[in-house]
Formats: sequence, structure tokens, C-alpha cells
Amino acid sequence: MITQKVQWITITQRHDKQRLDNFLLTTLKGVPKSYIYRIIRKGEVRINKGRAKAHTKLNKNDVVRIPPVKLAEKMPIPNANEYLKKDLEAAILFENNYFIAINKPAGMAVHGGSGVSLGLIEAVRQMRPEAKEWELVHRLDKATSGCLMIAKRRSGLRILQGLQREHQIKKTYLALVDGRWMKQKQTVNAPLQKNQAQGGERMVRIDAAGKSAKTLFFNVKNYTDATLIKAQLITGRTHQIRVHCGSVLKHPILGDTKYGNQVANQTFRQYGLKRMFLHAQQLSFKWPETNQKMIIDAPLDPSLQNVLNQLTD
Repeated sequence: MITQKVQWITITQRHDKQRLDNFLLTTLKGVPKSYIYRIIRKGEVRINKGRAKAHTKLNKNDVVRIPPVKLAEKMPIPNANEYLKKDLEAAILFENNYFIAINKPAGMAVHGGSGVSLGLIEAVRQMRPEAKEWELVHRLDKATSGCLMIAKRRSGLRILQGLQREHQIKKTYLALVDGRWMKQKQTVNAPLQKNQAQGGERMVRIDAAGKSAKTLFFNVKNYTDATLIKAQLITGRTHQIRVHCGSVLKHPILGDTKYGNQVANQTFRQYGLKRMFLHAQQLSFKWPETNQKMIIDAPLDPSLQNVLNQLTD
């Protein structure tokens, strides 16, 4: 074990307006996320000698105190193979000087940690020699495919995260849910609370004491035993669509092993559904500097399209 000394870091323009937790995740590379959130909660991380929250925004010239951190001997990040790099390069949906949008494959975590040695962001940094400072703008569950944005510079990260805070980025998902959902549209406004289930698995439940969570649902097509729906996120909570589908609509997402109907999941394996049918289909927003409307679409994974092709009305 290696013990570091207390660090005092003065914030520069590069990290101006960045969230404290994101700053620590990039500064303390290799430190588990759970450890970072724990030292913030315990007040061991200070900004200008005062306690701070994980979501606290840093300002230029702030002084951040980081306590001694015990690190296990750092394991090297494995190299992404050439096939993966080529696949990810081909999956880029849009690119400019500020960010890229990529069609994230299902089954790939967005970043390493918690038993994942190589995430998408690490692979992308290896794919592009200039990408060492690239950062995730937002996240998708490991099992979810689709549109994911990565900032190429701090100015792009600030712009896009600012749009997210103001709910100016429209995020639309496609999901196939169990059973025939007979409504055409529904707004779900049900607060969500994270907790730990037995065995340490993180679960999210509807709870009045939780954080506000709002999703708009639209019926796309009814099949005999399933419904294709669109979900538009108004807020972006962990597992929001999955929990709202299962607990409020009473039509869980097919292939969801955590919140879904396991009997239905097994039935739909005969159609080749071996993953959760949840896909981040589209991102749309206005780029503030030009007022240009941007619409980024991610095509549905062929394996999911193949499932739909086999279903009957």
C-alpha cells in the first residue's frame, strides 16, 4: 500500500466550473469511485477550507484539499486491441472541435473501475493519441447502447454540461417492454432513491424521499406480447427509465435482469434477445455559440432490429 500526503491544489482555468467529484475522479486516477464519494461525504475534501458536496462547482483560484489516499498498487490499464479501436472509430456519429458523439456498444462500461479494467473512455483515449484529456459528458449503463458524448476540451465540457443542467439536451431512448402497453403516451413523475440490496448490489426504488425523476413515454408500436416505446428523459437519474417502466408503467424492459420479468426475458431469448432492449436513440440541442440545431441519431443495434423483425402485431 502507498500512502500519499495531503495535497493542496489551486484550480486553474482548465477545471473552472467542473464538479468536485469529476475533478477528483480525473485527479485521483485509479482510486475507486466509492472511495472518492466517501471522503467527500466525510468532509475530508475541502474547498477553501470548507466542506463541499460532490456536485459543488469549482471556480478558478479555489484551493482544494485532498486527504492522504491509500492506493493499492496501480494496475496498468490494458491496451485496447486494434479491432476494438476500429469498431469504436466506426461508431463515431458526429465530431467537431468540441466533442464527439459515439454509438456506445451494449456490454461496455463507459469507464474503468469496480472490476472493469478497460472502459469506453479509456479505449477512446488509446484510439486517438490526442485524446488524453477527453472527458465523458454524461453516462450510459453498461447494458445500454446508443448516443454518448465525449468532450474533447474543457470549453466543450462546460457548454454541454451547462445545457444538461438547464435540461436543454433532449435525450430519447427506444425500449421494448413486456406486454401490450395500451396507452399512447404517459408522463411519469416518480422520485427515485438509490439503496444497497443484500449482497451489495445497487438498486434504485421509487421513494418519496428520493430525487425527482420525470420521464415522458410514447407508444411506438404494439406487438402480440411486447410494446416498442420511446422514452424522453426530463431528468437523468440512475436507472430512471428502467425503474419507471417496471414500477409505474408495469411493463418492464425486456432483457433487464435487474428490474425486469425473468420469465419474459427467458421467453424472448428465443428471438435472440440476449441483452437489455434499451437504446439511446437520439440527442438534440442547440449549440449556444451558433444557435445551430443539432440532432444526433444512433442506429439501432442489428441484434435488436432482428428481434423486432421476428415479432408479430
